[in-house]
Amino acid sequence: MTVSGGGTHAPSPVWHAAPDALHRVVTDLIADEVSRLRPGGSPLRALPWPPDVALHEGGLGLDSLERLSVATALSEALHLHESGVEDLLLAREHVGDWVDLAASGLAAFDARLTFRTSGSSGDVKPCTHTLASLQQEVDHLATLTAGARRVLAAVPAHHIYGFLFSVLLPARLACEAVIDVRRLTPQALARHLQPGDLLVSHPAHWALVARHAARLPPGVHGITSTAPCPDDVADSLLAQGLARLTQVYGSSETAGIGTRRDASAPYQLMPHWSRDDADDTRLLRTAPDGTVGIHTLQDHLAWQGAREFRVVGRLDEAVQVGGSNVYPAQVRQVLLGCPQVADAAVRPMAPAEGSRLKAFIVPAPGADLDVLRSRLWAWADAHLRAPARPKSYRFGARLPLQAMGKPADWPLDPPDDGDMATS
Repeated sequence: MTVSGGGTHAPSPVWHAAPDALHRVVTDLIADEVSRLRPGGSPLRALPWPPDVALHEGGLGLDSLERLSVATALSEALHLHESGVEDLLLAREHVGDWVDLAASGLAAFDARLTFRTSGSSGDVKPCTHTLASLQQEVDHLATLTAGARRVLAAVPAHHIYGFLFSVLLPARLACEAVIDVRRLTPQALARHLQPGDLLVSHPAHWALVARHAARLPPGVHGITSTAPCPDDVADSLLAQGLARLTQVYGSSETAGIGTRRDASAPYQLMPHWSRDDADDTRLLRTAPDGTVGIHTLQDHLAWQGAREFRVVGRLDEAVQVGGSNVYPAQVRQVLLGCPQVADAAVRPMAPAEGSRLKAFIVPAPGADLDVLRSRLWAWADAHLRAPARPKSYRFGARLPLQAMGKPADWPLDPPDDGDMATS
């Protein structure tokens, strides 16, 4: 018998009883874990993978250490150690074997799940949630998405946001299908959409849809999370025919906290959350079993009453790049490790410049700038995941500073790197 997480919410379908859902979670996790192990290295073959794809060199090409690391990550995520099946993973050779083992383990114990923070350039942190608490959130989200016929997912199923909206929610709503649209261009996606669809995505992808998808069919609803969606993107999507865009505020540590449907409106706390009047940096969550937990936030919130708030900014100085948390200070530390780099500054591009990171480099005396530029690109490819890699490098004799001595911004296109312009 499956171990219950406890609670008073309405019974929900057993998510892992649907082979497609479990297959998506397992394969997305494998792909993500291998990308962590191979920054800048050889990629895996494109998803989706059929069950008979081998894990070893004849298929996905995982060596023994990679298989051990991926098996450990899968066991951690699905708590396979609770049922004792995790020791069997390394003895199985195919993707389908791992999905079957995961199903066996979850049939014995599915009360908890662990998700990782993105860790694009900060430390990856495991965040454990009870299945009951996730279903509690989905019960509320179902009231916001009632009537969805299909879920089209542009997010991976093993991340908490993707798991909630492309695994638990479709089961709760009894949707006809869940379709992975990560490999569709915005133009192809617009042609694929139908009335009654729920499109689950993140701000960077929504920006591409707004820019390239032209007119959207009627009756399509959208969900966005992982970062605040820029107001102009939300407005453009509605002007293109999107019926509704629900914005979700939350994190891997907390799951969803609040929602809003109007870009100019504050977020509304979900029913199981409440404000901690004693400390504005904390929230209280009432679990399905009635217990109340205290959660420290990563953002500054500006409260407008007991249940409405606006997100002012990060407490941990993370920025969002392509739907992932990136820490410019830690990217800087990686660049400082590159030979011939004396100092560096890293910050997000200005809105008119792009949506990635840029770096200002102070070369060591006597450094050849052409050689260093090439070396930096290779260094970043080898040491940073894709969202954390700067897409522009400028060189100067010293870091740019404002008149008051504080760090200053710099343009992407210097007059001449050769003359060591410093703006």
